[in-house]
Amino acid sequence: MKLKRFITSIFLTFIGTAYCMAQVKADSSKDSILLRLTTINAQPKLRTNQSIDRLSKLSHNIHCSLLDRADNLWFGTTGDGVYHFDGKSFTNFTVEDGLSDNCVWSVLEDKTGNIWFGTDAGVCFYDGKSIASFQVEPIDSLRRAVYSILQDQRGILWFGTANGVYCYDGKSCKRFLENDNVINQKGLHLKRVERILEDKDGNIWFCSGMGGGEGVCRYDGNSITNFKPNGDVWVPYILKDKAGNIWFSGRSHGYFRFDGEIFTDFTEGVGAILIPENQTGNSCLMGKVGFGPMLEDKTGNIWFVGKMIRFGGDGGIWRYDGKSCTNYSVPQGFGDEGIWSMVEDAEGNIWVGTSNTSLFRFDGKCFTRYSE
Repeated sequence: MKLKRFITSIFLTFIGTAYCMAQVKADSSKDSILLRLTTINAQPKLRTNQSIDRLSKLSHNIHCSLLDRADNLWFGTTGDGVYHFDGKSFTNFTVEDGLSDNCVWSVLEDKTGNIWFGTDAGVCFYDGKSIASFQVEPIDSLRRAVYSILQDQRGILWFGTANGVYCYDGKSCKRFLENDNVINQKGLHLKRVERILEDKDGNIWFCSGMGGGEGVCRYDGNSITNFKPNGDVWVPYILKDKAGNIWFSGRSHGYFRFDGEIFTDFTEGVGAILIPENQTGNSCLMGKVGFGPMLEDKTGNIWFVGKMIRFGGDGGIWRYDGKSCTNYSVPQGFGDEGIWSMVEDAEGNIWVGTSNTSLFRFDGKCFTRYSE
């Protein structure tokens, strides 16, 4: 199969928006930093499908992202396929190149260096030369969306689909809950699992997506149980930090953390500082208005998304250093899109993917737009 590469390297001149760099301190425990949005001359750009109307494009998110072992960045979108960035140019992979579908929910690099994509029409992988499809569910399945992919320490691949979770051991792919050895006393279904994670003890965690309704589920090698901390049944994001804590982003009630024994409400406790008073003077906690992806950087800081922009405003991104939080406010020109993914590159920059297939790089001082 001949792989067609659509390389976008656009050199345009823009006038950067000087959105001040003044630091406003609200108190000793939280900072809010207003930043500027810039566009550097002669930089590469991620070019989206320009024929799509704006209403449709708002549902085209940069939904997932990955830094591979060669320090290349991958961005999966829900409408424009996959973009690969080698630091110099963007390459766009679509169904014309063998991608199962242009709606990509998840991306993973396996132990051998293959890049896997979970799409609306099943799974495929890129071996560095071409894209090949991989059958997870029966061919006659009408709901073949794959929302999440994990490879565990043993090398087993886990796939979260609309119809449940499947496991691939290198020989065959089977539905996880059809294993008679799995104790499932609560009769959990594991449908629409949006994230899968393995913790430091080898437990596998599953996060219920929209309509799943099971909160977070944990498989300890024998039995599967579920939790609904904060009362959340829809938990779109999960993160394991270097200390072994597991962080969850709940759709309705904000962020919470699990230290191996108890769940702590990060929004109401330490996280109460994450959202300052809004312009009307009313307290606006993150857990009441939004959710978003999380990231741990190389120095151990945890990054969060503040208020989802599309739900009322300028929450920006937040950095938690273990003691206090710093807010980097979304600058004018960032757009009205929600933030859907974050990834740190080899140089410590944070790449933020939003709706409208928009991409920004944050270098600690300003946001730079890498899309058009």
